[in-house]
Amino acid sequence: MKLYKRYIVIAVMCCLTILLESCSSSILVDVWNDPSYHGSPLKKILVIAVRQDPVRRRLWEDAFVGALSNYGVNATSSYNLFPNALPDTNQVADIVQEKGFDGILVSRLLIKETETHYVESNVTTEVKTRYNPFRNMYFTYYQDIQHPGYVDSQIVHRSAIEFWALKDNERLIWAATSNTPETNSVQDVHKDIADLVIHELLQNAVIRSAK
Repeated sequence: MKLYKRYIVIAVMCCLTILLESCSSSILVDVWNDPSYHGSPLKKILVIAVRQDPVRRRLWEDAFVGALSNYGVNATSSYNLFPNALPDTNQVADIVQEKGFDGILVSRLLIKETETHYVESNVTTEVKTRYNPFRNMYFTYYQDIQHPGYVDSQIVHRSAIEFWALKDNERLIWAATSNTPETNSVQDVHKDIADLVIHELLQNAVIRSAK
């Protein structure tokens, strides 16, 4: 019975390890915020994803707008105002004044990086079932399997995300870099990063939930 319980525990731990490795998600690194900023939470945000691909631009902007809207923040995708191409600096300045935006969230791609790390060797216990023809019955035993260590590499996609406050002189008040393993689903990446960013903005009182 003790051996059986041991097997169950090991099997569950192995499954959890596989799930965690296969679902590695985006993370934020190099997170920075301006400690001297004490302005009111921003309420009307323009979202700009600096992407040349119009589809990816829309996906990124919609993800951030959706995440902000979930907390009752008024957010607008730049492609709704400039559908044909990314706006230049003068166009952004004009639309900010015209529409009364008090903040801008900007996302832009950085160079991909290859991350390499060493995976330690480990031992797992596997259940084996064999047939005994002499007794006409099956029997079960447990076997320890040694897994050697190895070097693992993966390509990481990186994006810079910046948040600018526009009232009383434009200033950068929050910034971070997102890292995403290349194996992640493209459909999930935008929402994952947007949720991480909005959580940070709420924690630093850059925005406030209106719900």
